[in-house]
Amino acid sequence: MTKPPMKPTAPPKPHRGPRGGRPGARSAARTWSAGEGRIVLYGLHSVAAALENPLRAKHRLVATHNAVARLEERGIALALAPEIVDPRVVAEMVPDDAVHQGIALVTEPLPAVRVADLADARLVLALDQVTDPHNVGAILRSAVALGADALIVTARHSPQETGVLAKAASGAVDLLPQITVGSLPRALAELKEQGFTVLGLDSEAEHDLENVPLGAKAVLVLGSEGKGLRAAVAAETDAVARLAASGPLVSLNVSNAAAIALYVVHRRLGA
Repeated sequence: MTKPPMKPTAPPKPHRGPRGGRPGARSAARTWSAGEGRIVLYGLHSVAAALENPLRAKHRLVATHNAVARLEERGIALALAPEIVDPRVVAEMVPDDAVHQGIALVTEPLPAVRVADLADARLVLALDQVTDPHNVGAILRSAVALGADALIVTARHSPQETGVLAKAASGAVDLLPQITVGSLPRALAELKEQGFTVLGLDSEAEHDLENVPLGAKAVLVLGSEGKGLRAAVAAETDAVARLAASGPLVSLNVSNAAAIALYVVHRRLGA
């Protein structure tokens, strides 16, 4: 006997905002919650990568008919049965104005990775208190595209794993191991003991990244756009270098600088 097609879940009833706003407007204090210790990923690339990651816990998949069809067209195996809903239901689960593409996944942050797990890595990227999730997301995308083995971030003054970060990374959060450390200088010292050359990036450095001595494996360290590398972090580098620039502008957005630096070091390593 053929089962009737699933009907989309009805959208929530319109409600009035906190100051007599228009019907249907969201209130400032949102009532929907993913639950303690859980996060919501959204967008096709982010959710597809999460569904294919065996390390990712998956609790609830909420999507429109169209979003499920697009996943199936890409050959993405659905790790759990999707709840077919109206797009407005997905919108209630994500930040205001988020481009959710009709799909959301309730999940948990990925399991922790340690610096000690990087012994076999060749190219690692480290960020010294880069706070903007959109910059970090773009850096994750470049790191995956340019062959990095891991990303290290600081426990303080770095974005947490959220749907915003995952959307900016377009799936790269689930493709690249990320390590959160309490002390970046200590982590760099540990990596040097593992045989890594640690290179800091600074637009005012004397030496060009193309020419600084480089061993068989490397760590690239970038600081925030406002402060650059902290002194304690720079002290743990083997060299601080700049990107070669022929134009009048020598300072780049941190995500652009990361992409260029990764390309240079990846090529030099022959990775």
